[in-house]
Amino acid sequence: MAQQEVHLDRERFCCSICVDLLKDPVTTVCGHSFCKSCINNHWDKGEERGSYSCPQCRQTFTPRPVLGRNTMLADSLEELKKTGLQAAPADHCYAGPEDVVCDVCTGRKLKALKSCLNCLASYCEKHLQPHLQSAALKKHKLVEPSEKLQENICSRHDEVMKMFCRTDQQCICYLCSVDEHKDHDTVSAVAERTERQRELGLRRQTIQQRVQDTEKDLKLLQQEEEALNGSADKAVKDSRVRELQERLEQEITELKRKDQELKQLSDTEDHNQFLHNYPSLSPLSGSTHSSSIRIRPLRDFEDVTAAVSQVRGRLQDILSETGVSV
Repeated sequence: MAQQEVHLDRERFCCSICVDLLKDPVTTVCGHSFCKSCINNHWDKGEERGSYSCPQCRQTFTPRPVLGRNTMLADSLEELKKTGLQAAPADHCYAGPEDVVCDVCTGRKLKALKSCLNCLASYCEKHLQPHLQSAALKKHKLVEPSEKLQENICSRHDEVMKMFCRTDQQCICYLCSVDEHKDHDTVSAVAERTERQRELGLRRQTIQQRVQDTEKDLKLLQQEEEALNGSADKAVKDSRVRELQERLEQEITELKRKDQELKQLSDTEDHNQFLHNYPSLSPLSGSTHSSSIRIRPLRDFEDVTAAVSQVRGRLQDILSETGVSV
């Protein structure tokens, strides 16, 4: 219980800019506290705009507020440090080489919890809070952390690409749609995603049906293999059955791999990434078998048996003519 309380205290007394314990804490008019140096550095960057916002709730101030030291908060921090309050997040919270980093953290970066397709930035749990609390930011589209956010920016107009050109099969921004693509067939990226998503769903249904049909064929082959045990030409028949089984098993494996590939694309939250990756899907190959497989093995085996019987009959006739007993 004591360790849990210490953890909660650490969360409460952390600066949301540096994600470390508050140092020389100051409090803004909106009631949020930061390290004095952190908030001043943050506001220095906004000097040219002439307005200053709270990193926590985005409330703006004009002119730049004068900040005073929060003595009560500073004293509380000193007391909490004596009880073992940790000064930094656990190591597993920090971003590793394979992780998407928080774009707001300074110094050692924390792992991003979500990426925002509107802000085109990624946020750790602490810096994500404004998107969860502010009415305006709640409208933003949050997705799983992504390193490809900048691919959503038009290189020509530096605008978010929210349109799709069906003529050129590429994502474009609004300015592109009224400029070099003005006479093309253009729709919103959302509309194109909806259409492609429908097509993808139909492809998955086709694949899943083929898996079911092929598994049924495989089961029939296994039943036929069991029926061959008492056959005189069992070796020949077993060889044919195994060859067909291998073909069907390979097809089932490939179909399931393809279905997983489509599912992964279907789960992509970023419309632009979805549309970018959709054309790269490998085409669905034709089936290597048909329903005729269900009856072909037994028919082939009957042909072999008939041929053997015919040869045996001819041999018996020849031997009889020569006076050799059979």
